[in-house]
Amino acid sequence: MTTSILRVNDQTITDSRRPAAGCCRHCQAPLRRTFVDLGMSPPCESFLSADQLNDSEMFYPLHVYVCDRCFLVQLQQYLPPDAIFSEYAYFSSYAESWLAHARAYTDQIIARLNLTGRHQVIEVASNDGYLLQYFVARGIPALGIEPAANVAAAAAAKGVPTRVAFFGRSTARALAGEGLRADLLIGNNVLAQVPDIGDFVGGMKEVLRENGVITMEFPHLVRLIDGNQFDTIYHEHFSYFSLRTAHAIFASHGLTIFDVDELTTHGGSLRIYARHEEDSSRPVSDAVGALLAREVASGFDRIEGYSTFAGEVEETKRSLLEFLIGAKRAGRSVAGYGAPGKGNTLLNYCGIRTDLLEYTVDRNPYKHGKFLPGTHIPVFAPGRIDETRPDYVLILPWNLKDEVTAQMGHIRTWGGQFVVPIPRVSVC
Repeated sequence: MTTSILRVNDQTITDSRRPAAGCCRHCQAPLRRTFVDLGMSPPCESFLSADQLNDSEMFYPLHVYVCDRCFLVQLQQYLPPDAIFSEYAYFSSYAESWLAHARAYTDQIIARLNLTGRHQVIEVASNDGYLLQYFVARGIPALGIEPAANVAAAAAAKGVPTRVAFFGRSTARALAGEGLRADLLIGNNVLAQVPDIGDFVGGMKEVLRENGVITMEFPHLVRLIDGNQFDTIYHEHFSYFSLRTAHAIFASHGLTIFDVDELTTHGGSLRIYARHEEDSSRPVSDAVGALLAREVASGFDRIEGYSTFAGEVEETKRSLLEFLIGAKRAGRSVAGYGAPGKGNTLLNYCGIRTDLLEYTVDRNPYKHGKFLPGTHIPVFAPGRIDETRPDYVLILPWNLKDEVTAQMGHIRTWGGQFVVPIPRVSVC
Protein backbone atom coordinates (compact mmCIF):
# COMPACT_ATOMS: atom_id res chain seq x y z
CA MET A 1 0.00 0.00 0.00
CA THR A 2 1.17 3.53 -0.69
CA THR A 3 0.09 7.00 0.25
CA SER A 4 -1.44 8.90 -2.67
CA ILE A 5 -1.63 12.69 -2.79
CA LEU A 6 -4.13 14.41 -5.08
CA ARG A 7 -4.54 18.12 -5.76
CA VAL A 8 -8.05 19.19 -6.76
CA ASN A 9 -9.09 22.82 -6.86
CA ASP A 10 -5.87 23.74 -4.99
CA GLN A 11 -6.70 21.43 -2.09
CA THR A 12 -4.38 18.55 -1.26
CA ILE A 13 -6.07 15.24 -0.48
CA THR A 14 -4.09 12.38 1.04
CA ASP A 15 -5.44 8.83 0.97
CA SER A 16 -3.17 6.25 2.56
CA ARG A 17 -5.60 3.43 1.73
CA ARG A 18 -5.19 3.70 -2.02
CA PRO A 19 -2.78 1.24 -3.68
CA ALA A 20 -0.37 2.36 -6.36
CA ALA A 21 -2.23 2.60 -9.65
CA GLY A 22 0.57 1.95 -12.12
CA CYS A 23 1.06 3.83 -15.36
CA CYS A 24 -1.15 5.16 -18.15
CA ARG A 25 -1.68 2.55 -20.86
CA HIS A 26 -1.14 5.21 -23.54
CA CYS A 27 1.53 7.68 -22.43
CA GLN A 28 3.02 5.69 -19.51
CA ALA A 29 2.72 8.59 -17.04
CA PRO A 30 2.12 7.55 -13.40
CA LEU A 31 -1.58 7.41 -12.54
CA ARG A 32 -2.38 9.54 -9.49
CA ARG A 33 -5.86 10.95 -10.03
CA THR A 34 -9.08 9.13 -9.16
CA PHE A 35 -11.96 9.62 -11.60
CA VAL A 36 -14.45 7.47 -9.67
CA ASP A 37 -14.23 4.53 -7.28
CA LEU A 38 -17.12 2.05 -7.57
CA GLY A 39 -15.74 -0.36 -5.01
CA MET A 40 -15.33 -4.09 -5.62
CA SER A 41 -17.31 -5.97 -8.24
CA PRO A 42 -17.17 -9.33 -10.06
CA PRO A 43 -16.61 -9.44 -13.84
CA CYS A 44 -19.90 -8.23 -15.28
CA GLU A 45 -20.52 -11.13 -17.69
CA SER A 46 -19.64 -13.93 -15.24
CA PHE A 47 -23.18 -15.28 -14.90
CA LEU A 48 -23.66 -18.15 -12.47
CA SER A 49 -25.52 -21.42 -12.74
CA ALA A 50 -27.57 -22.68 -9.78
CA ASP A 51 -24.86 -25.12 -8.69
CA GLN A 52 -22.33 -22.27 -8.48
CA LEU A 53 -24.27 -20.10 -6.04
CA ASN A 54 -22.40 -21.38 -2.99
CA ASP A 55 -18.99 -21.12 -4.62
CA SER A 56 -16.68 -18.21 -3.96
CA GLU A 57 -16.63 -15.38 -6.50
CA MET A 58 -13.73 -13.16 -7.44
CA PHE A 59 -14.30 -9.44 -6.95
CA TYR A 60 -11.93 -6.83 -8.38
CA PRO A 61 -11.69 -3.06 -7.91
CA LEU A 62 -13.68 -0.75 -10.15
CA HIS A 63 -11.39 2.15 -9.33
CA VAL A 64 -11.04 4.40 -12.36
CA TYR A 65 -8.17 6.86 -12.84
CA VAL A 66 -7.59 9.78 -15.19
CA CYS A 67 -4.10 10.39 -16.53
CA ASP A 68 -3.03 13.95 -15.71
CA ARG A 69 -0.77 14.05 -18.77
CA CYS A 70 -2.91 12.73 -21.67
CA PHE A 71 -6.32 12.65 -19.85
CA LEU A 72 -7.10 9.06 -20.81
CA VAL A 73 -9.65 7.74 -18.31
CA GLN A 74 -8.83 4.14 -17.49
CA LEU A 75 -9.29 1.14 -15.28
CA GLN A 76 -6.41 -1.09 -14.33
CA GLN A 77 -6.30 -4.55 -15.88
CA TYR A 78 -7.09 -7.28 -13.38
CA LEU A 79 -7.99 -10.10 -15.77
CA PRO A 80 -6.40 -11.19 -19.05
CA PRO A 81 -8.66 -10.69 -22.09
CA ASP A 82 -9.07 -14.42 -22.66
CA ALA A 83 -10.58 -14.76 -19.17
CA ILE A 84 -13.29 -12.27 -20.16
CA PHE A 85 -13.92 -12.76 -23.86
CA SER A 86 -13.16 -16.40 -24.77
CA GLU A 87 -16.74 -17.33 -23.86
CA TYR A 88 -19.08 -14.37 -23.83
CA ALA A 89 -22.69 -13.84 -22.80
CA TYR A 90 -23.40 -10.78 -24.94
CA PHE A 91 -25.01 -11.29 -28.35
CA SER A 92 -25.62 -8.05 -30.25
CA SER A 93 -28.50 -9.33 -32.34
CA TYR A 94 -30.97 -9.42 -29.46
CA ALA A 95 -31.27 -5.62 -29.51
CA GLU A 96 -33.56 -4.64 -32.38
CA SER A 97 -32.56 -0.99 -32.25
CA TRP A 98 -28.90 -1.99 -32.58
CA LEU A 99 -29.70 -4.08 -35.66
CA ALA A 100 -31.47 -1.07 -37.17
CA HIS A 101 -28.39 1.02 -36.39
CA ALA A 102 -26.19 -1.57 -38.12
CA ARG A 103 -28.39 -1.62 -41.23
CA ALA A 104 -28.37 2.16 -41.47
CA TYR A 105 -24.59 2.27 -41.10
CA THR A 106 -24.17 -0.35 -43.83
CA ASP A 107 -26.24 1.64 -46.31
CA GLN A 108 -24.45 4.89 -45.43
CA ILE A 109 -20.88 3.61 -45.59
CA ILE A 110 -21.38 1.59 -48.78
CA ALA A 111 -22.64 4.74 -50.49
CA ARG A 112 -19.97 6.98 -48.99
CA LEU A 113 -17.03 4.74 -49.95
CA ASN A 114 -18.58 3.31 -53.13
CA LEU A 115 -17.98 -0.21 -51.88
CA THR A 116 -18.51 -3.11 -54.30
CA GLY A 117 -17.72 -6.80 -54.54
CA ARG A 118 -14.10 -5.86 -55.30
CA HIS A 119 -13.55 -4.44 -51.82
CA GLN A 120 -12.79 -6.14 -48.51
CA VAL A 121 -14.56 -5.32 -45.25
CA ILE A 122 -13.09 -6.53 -41.96
CA GLU A 123 -14.69 -6.05 -38.56
CA VAL A 124 -12.79 -6.61 -35.33
CA ALA A 125 -14.85 -7.84 -32.39
CA SER A 126 -17.58 -8.74 -34.86
CA ASN A 127 -19.73 -10.50 -32.23
CA ASP A 128 -22.54 -12.63 -33.69
CA GLY A 129 -22.47 -11.15 -37.20
CA TYR A 130 -25.04 -8.48 -36.33
CA LEU A 131 -23.36 -6.02 -38.75
CA LEU A 132 -21.40 -7.99 -41.33
CA GLN A 133 -24.50 -9.96 -42.33
CA TYR A 134 -25.70 -6.85 -44.14
CA PHE A 135 -22.47 -6.54 -46.14
CA VAL A 136 -22.66 -10.23 -47.04
CA ALA A 137 -26.24 -9.71 -48.21
CA ARG A 138 -25.02 -6.90 -50.49
CA GLY A 139 -22.35 -9.15 -52.06
CA ILE A 140 -19.40 -7.36 -50.42
CA PRO A 141 -16.64 -9.65 -49.07
CA ALA A 142 -16.64 -9.49 -45.28
CA LEU A 143 -14.59 -11.11 -42.54
CA GLY A 144 -15.17 -10.98 -38.82
CA ILE A 145 -12.51 -11.30 -36.13
CA GLU A 146 -14.10 -12.41 -32.86
CA PRO A 147 -12.38 -13.87 -29.78
CA ALA A 148 -15.43 -15.57 -28.25
CA ALA A 149 -15.90 -18.95 -29.91
CA ASN A 150 -19.54 -19.30 -28.81
CA VAL A 151 -20.43 -15.92 -30.30
CA ALA A 152 -18.40 -16.52 -33.48
CA ALA A 153 -20.39 -19.72 -34.03
CA ALA A 154 -23.60 -17.67 -34.12
CA ALA A 155 -22.04 -15.42 -36.78
CA ALA A 156 -20.99 -18.40 -38.89
CA ALA A 157 -24.57 -19.68 -38.71
CA LYS A 158 -25.64 -16.40 -40.35
CA GLY A 159 -23.21 -16.99 -43.21
CA VAL A 160 -20.64 -14.48 -41.95
CA PRO A 161 -17.04 -15.74 -42.31
CA THR A 162 -15.51 -15.36 -38.84
CA ARG A 163 -12.15 -16.17 -37.31
CA VAL A 164 -11.79 -16.83 -33.62
CA ALA A 165 -8.91 -14.59 -32.56
CA PHE A 166 -7.97 -11.54 -30.54
CA PHE A 167 -7.00 -8.65 -32.78
CA GLY A 168 -3.63 -6.95 -32.58
CA ARG A 169 -0.43 -6.68 -34.59
CA SER A 170 0.08 -10.45 -34.76
CA THR A 171 -3.39 -11.11 -36.17
CA ALA A 172 -3.07 -8.13 -38.53
CA ARG A 173 0.21 -9.42 -39.93
CA ALA A 174 -1.26 -12.88 -40.43
CA LEU A 175 -4.18 -11.41 -42.37
CA ALA A 176 -1.94 -9.19 -44.46
CA GLY A 177 0.28 -12.20 -45.17
CA GLU A 178 -2.73 -13.93 -46.70
CA GLY A 179 -3.44 -10.89 -48.86
CA LEU A 180 -6.36 -9.82 -46.68
CA ARG A 181 -6.22 -6.07 -46.14
CA ALA A 182 -9.21 -3.89 -45.40
CA ASP A 183 -10.73 -1.26 -47.63
CA LEU A 184 -13.08 -0.71 -44.69
CA LEU A 185 -11.97 -1.70 -41.20
CA ILE A 186 -14.69 -1.56 -38.55
CA GLY A 187 -14.54 -1.67 -34.77
CA ASN A 188 -17.75 -1.03 -32.86
CA ASN A 189 -17.61 -0.78 -29.07
CA VAL A 190 -14.28 -2.58 -28.87
CA LEU A 191 -11.71 0.18 -28.34
CA ALA A 192 -12.66 0.41 -24.66
CA GLN A 193 -12.17 -3.34 -24.29
CA VAL A 194 -8.52 -3.38 -25.34
CA PRO A 195 -5.92 -3.42 -22.54
CA ASP A 196 -3.00 -2.90 -24.96
CA ILE A 197 -4.18 0.05 -27.04
CA GLY A 198 -0.86 0.38 -28.85
CA ASP A 199 -0.94 -3.21 -30.08
CA PHE A 200 -4.57 -2.88 -31.19
CA VAL A 201 -4.35 0.45 -33.01
CA GLY A 202 -0.97 -0.53 -34.43
CA GLY A 203 -2.60 -3.68 -35.84
CA MET A 204 -5.29 -1.59 -37.48
CA LYS A 205 -2.57 0.45 -39.16
CA GLU A 206 -0.98 -2.72 -40.56
CA VAL A 207 -4.10 -4.36 -41.95
CA LEU A 208 -5.59 -1.19 -43.49
CA ARG A 209 -5.17 -0.85 -47.26
CA GLU A 210 -3.31 2.24 -48.53
CA ASN A 211 -6.49 4.20 -49.24
CA GLY A 212 -8.62 2.32 -46.75
CA VAL A 213 -10.87 3.77 -44.06
CA ILE A 214 -11.32 2.84 -40.44
CA THR A 215 -14.59 3.51 -38.64
CA MET A 216 -14.87 2.96 -34.92
CA GLU A 217 -17.71 3.60 -32.53
CA PHE A 218 -17.28 4.02 -28.80
CA PRO A 219 -19.17 5.73 -25.97
CA HIS A 220 -18.15 9.36 -25.69
CA LEU A 221 -16.57 10.21 -22.34
CA VAL A 222 -18.23 13.63 -22.44
CA ARG A 223 -21.65 11.98 -22.58
CA LEU A 224 -20.66 9.48 -19.88
CA ILE A 225 -19.90 12.37 -17.55
CA ASP A 226 -22.79 14.62 -18.57
CA GLY A 227 -25.25 11.71 -18.40
CA ASN A 228 -23.88 10.25 -15.15
CA GLN A 229 -23.43 6.93 -16.94
CA PHE A 230 -21.18 5.32 -14.35
CA ASP A 231 -22.72 1.89 -14.89
CA THR A 232 -20.94 1.66 -18.25
CA ILE A 233 -17.76 1.16 -16.22
CA TYR A 234 -16.83 -2.49 -15.80
CA HIS A 235 -13.74 -4.66 -15.91
CA GLU A 236 -13.90 -5.41 -19.61
CA HIS A 237 -13.92 -1.67 -20.37
CA PHE A 238 -10.33 -0.72 -19.75
CA SER A 239 -10.48 2.84 -21.18
CA TYR A 240 -12.99 5.66 -21.70
CA PHE A 241 -12.41 8.08 -24.54
CA SER A 242 -12.91 11.69 -25.42
CA LEU A 243 -12.22 12.60 -29.04
CA ARG A 244 -9.12 14.36 -27.73
CA THR A 245 -7.57 11.18 -26.33
CA ALA A 246 -8.63 9.02 -29.30
CA HIS A 247 -7.14 11.60 -31.68
CA ALA A 248 -3.80 11.48 -29.84
CA ILE A 249 -3.70 7.68 -29.69
CA PHE A 250 -4.44 7.24 -33.40
CA ALA A 251 -1.93 9.93 -34.36
CA SER A 252 0.79 8.16 -32.39
CA HIS A 253 0.32 5.19 -34.73
CA GLY A 254 0.32 7.09 -38.00
CA LEU A 255 -3.46 7.31 -38.34
CA THR A 256 -5.46 10.51 -38.82
CA ILE A 257 -9.06 10.97 -37.68
CA PHE A 258 -10.58 12.88 -40.57
CA ASP A 259 -14.25 12.91 -39.63
CA VAL A 260 -16.54 12.23 -36.68
CA ASP A 261 -20.25 11.62 -36.16
CA GLU A 262 -22.03 12.10 -32.85
CA LEU A 263 -24.48 9.24 -32.25
CA THR A 264 -27.25 8.54 -29.77
CA THR A 265 -26.32 4.87 -29.27
CA HIS A 266 -25.18 3.61 -25.86
CA GLY A 267 -26.15 6.86 -24.21
CA GLY A 268 -24.12 8.97 -26.65
CA SER A 269 -21.28 7.67 -28.80
CA LEU A 270 -18.78 8.85 -31.37
CA ARG A 271 -18.13 7.29 -34.75
CA ILE A 272 -14.67 8.26 -35.90
CA TYR A 273 -13.34 7.91 -39.44
CA ALA A 274 -9.59 7.40 -39.77
CA ARG A 275 -7.04 6.92 -42.55
CA HIS A 276 -3.30 6.59 -42.98
CA GLU A 277 -1.70 9.97 -42.20
CA GLU A 278 0.02 9.89 -45.61
CA ASP A 279 -3.31 9.48 -47.44
CA SER A 280 -4.20 13.02 -48.51
CA SER A 281 -7.28 11.99 -50.47
CA ARG A 282 -9.59 12.53 -47.48
CA PRO A 283 -9.23 16.00 -45.89
CA VAL A 284 -10.00 16.50 -42.21
CA SER A 285 -13.56 17.76 -41.79
CA ASP A 286 -14.62 20.79 -39.81
CA ALA A 287 -16.53 18.45 -37.48
CA VAL A 288 -13.29 17.14 -35.97
CA GLY A 289 -11.95 20.56 -35.04
CA ALA A 290 -15.33 21.71 -33.80
CA LEU A 291 -15.75 18.77 -31.42
CA LEU A 292 -12.17 19.06 -30.16
CA ALA A 293 -12.83 22.73 -29.42
CA ARG A 294 -16.04 21.90 -27.56
CA GLU A 295 -14.22 19.36 -25.41
CA VAL A 296 -11.61 21.96 -24.50
CA ALA A 297 -14.33 24.49 -23.70
CA SER A 298 -15.91 21.91 -21.37
CA GLY A 299 -12.65 21.49 -19.48
CA PHE A 300 -11.52 18.13 -20.79
CA ASP A 301 -7.98 19.40 -21.27
CA ARG A 302 -7.72 20.17 -17.53
CA ILE A 303 -7.82 17.79 -14.58
CA GLU A 304 -10.55 19.89 -12.93
CA GLY A 305 -12.92 18.86 -15.72
CA TYR A 306 -12.96 15.34 -14.28
CA SER A 307 -13.29 16.16 -10.58
CA THR A 308 -17.07 16.39 -10.02
CA PHE A 309 -18.19 13.06 -11.49
CA ALA A 310 -17.72 10.96 -8.36
CA GLY A 311 -20.10 13.10 -6.33
CA GLU A 312 -22.84 12.76 -8.95
CA VAL A 313 -22.43 8.98 -8.90
CA GLU A 314 -22.81 8.81 -5.13
CA GLU A 315 -26.03 10.83 -5.28
CA THR A 316 -27.52 8.47 -7.88
CA LYS A 317 -26.75 5.50 -5.64
CA ARG A 318 -28.55 7.13 -2.72
CA SER A 319 -31.57 8.04 -4.88
CA LEU A 320 -31.99 4.55 -6.32
CA LEU A 321 -31.73 2.89 -2.92
CA GLU A 322 -34.24 5.33 -1.45
CA PHE A 323 -36.71 4.50 -4.24
CA LEU A 324 -36.34 0.73 -3.92
CA ILE A 325 -36.51 0.75 -0.13
CA GLY A 326 -39.59 2.99 -0.28
CA ALA A 327 -41.27 0.67 -2.78
CA LYS A 328 -40.55 -2.35 -0.59
CA ARG A 329 -41.91 -0.63 2.53
CA ALA A 330 -45.06 0.29 0.59
CA GLY A 331 -45.59 -3.37 -0.33
CA ARG A 332 -44.77 -2.85 -4.00
CA SER A 333 -42.95 -5.44 -6.13
CA VAL A 334 -40.00 -4.60 -8.38
CA ALA A 335 -38.56 -6.71 -11.21
CA GLY A 336 -35.78 -5.91 -13.63
CA TYR A 337 -35.67 -5.89 -17.39
CA GLY A 338 -32.39 -6.90 -18.99
CA ALA A 339 -29.16 -8.47 -17.73
CA PRO A 340 -26.51 -6.24 -19.34
CA GLY A 341 -23.01 -5.60 -18.07
CA LYS A 342 -24.01 -2.09 -17.05
CA GLY A 343 -26.78 -3.50 -14.91
CA ASN A 344 -24.35 -5.66 -12.97
CA THR A 345 -22.13 -2.65 -12.24
CA LEU A 346 -25.15 -0.67 -11.03
CA LEU A 347 -26.52 -3.44 -8.82
CA ASN A 348 -23.20 -4.37 -7.24
CA TYR A 349 -22.17 -0.76 -6.61
CA CYS A 350 -25.52 0.00 -4.98
CA GLY A 351 -25.61 -3.27 -3.01
CA ILE A 352 -28.95 -4.32 -4.52
CA ARG A 353 -29.91 -7.96 -3.97
CA THR A 354 -33.13 -9.99 -4.23
CA ASP A 355 -34.55 -8.25 -1.17
CA LEU A 356 -34.99 -5.15 -3.33
CA LEU A 357 -35.06 -6.58 -6.89
CA GLU A 358 -36.78 -9.97 -7.02
CA TYR A 359 -35.57 -11.03 -10.46
CA THR A 360 -34.74 -9.74 -13.90
CA VAL A 361 -35.60 -10.92 -17.42
CA ASP A 362 -33.67 -10.95 -20.67
CA ARG A 363 -34.38 -11.85 -24.28
CA ASN A 364 -31.10 -13.74 -24.58
CA PRO A 365 -31.73 -17.48 -23.92
CA TYR A 366 -28.07 -17.88 -22.99
CA LYS A 367 -28.80 -16.08 -19.72
CA HIS A 368 -32.06 -17.82 -18.79
CA GLY A 369 -31.87 -19.90 -15.64
CA LYS A 370 -28.67 -18.19 -14.56
CA PHE A 371 -27.93 -15.69 -11.83
CA LEU A 372 -26.31 -12.26 -11.95
CA PRO A 373 -22.72 -12.13 -10.71
CA GLY A 374 -22.30 -10.84 -7.19
CA THR A 375 -25.97 -10.13 -6.52
CA HIS A 376 -27.31 -13.63 -7.41
CA ILE A 377 -30.50 -12.13 -8.83
CA PRO A 378 -32.14 -14.79 -11.05
CA VAL A 379 -32.62 -14.25 -14.79
CA PHE A 380 -35.78 -15.42 -16.55
CA ALA A 381 -37.36 -15.12 -19.98
CA PRO A 382 -39.49 -11.96 -20.47
CA GLY A 383 -42.71 -13.92 -19.94
CA ARG A 384 -41.96 -14.00 -16.23
CA ILE A 385 -43.12 -10.39 -15.98
CA ASP A 386 -46.57 -11.35 -17.31
CA GLU A 387 -46.76 -14.17 -14.78
CA THR A 388 -45.89 -12.07 -11.72
CA ARG A 389 -47.22 -8.64 -12.79
CA PRO A 390 -44.78 -6.47 -10.82
CA ASP A 391 -45.64 -2.91 -9.84
CA TYR A 392 -42.35 -1.58 -11.21
CA VAL A 393 -39.96 -2.75 -13.92
CA LEU A 394 -36.42 -1.40 -13.50
CA ILE A 395 -34.86 -0.98 -16.96
CA LEU A 396 -31.21 -1.95 -16.55
CA PRO A 397 -30.22 -1.32 -20.21
CA TRP A 398 -31.47 2.26 -19.93
CA ASN A 399 -29.94 3.09 -23.32
CA LEU A 400 -32.66 0.86 -24.82
CA LYS A 401 -35.46 2.52 -22.83
CA ASP A 402 -37.62 3.31 -25.86
CA GLU A 403 -37.28 -0.21 -27.22
CA VAL A 404 -38.06 -1.81 -23.87
CA THR A 405 -41.07 0.38 -23.08
CA ALA A 406 -42.47 -0.37 -26.54
CA GLN A 407 -41.99 -4.13 -26.12
CA MET A 408 -43.33 -4.22 -22.56
CA GLY A 409 -45.89 -1.42 -22.66
CA HIS A 410 -48.64 -3.84 -21.71
CA ILE A 411 -47.53 -3.72 -18.06
CA ARG A 412 -49.55 -0.51 -17.84
CA THR A 413 -52.75 -2.62 -18.11
CA TRP A 414 -52.23 -3.76 -14.52
CA GLY A 415 -50.85 -0.41 -13.38
CA GLY A 416 -47.22 -1.30 -13.82
CA GLN A 417 -44.65 1.45 -14.31
CA PHE A 418 -41.11 1.61 -15.64
CA VAL A 419 -38.17 2.86 -13.61
CA VAL A 420 -35.04 4.27 -15.31
CA PRO A 421 -32.01 4.61 -13.01
CA ILE A 422 -29.69 6.79 -15.12
CA PRO A 423 -28.92 9.70 -15.09
CA ARG A 424 -31.36 10.12 -12.23
CA VAL A 425 -34.07 7.80 -10.98
CA SER A 426 -37.28 8.44 -12.91
CA VAL A 427 -40.61 6.64 -13.07
CA CYS A 428 -42.53 6.56 -16.35
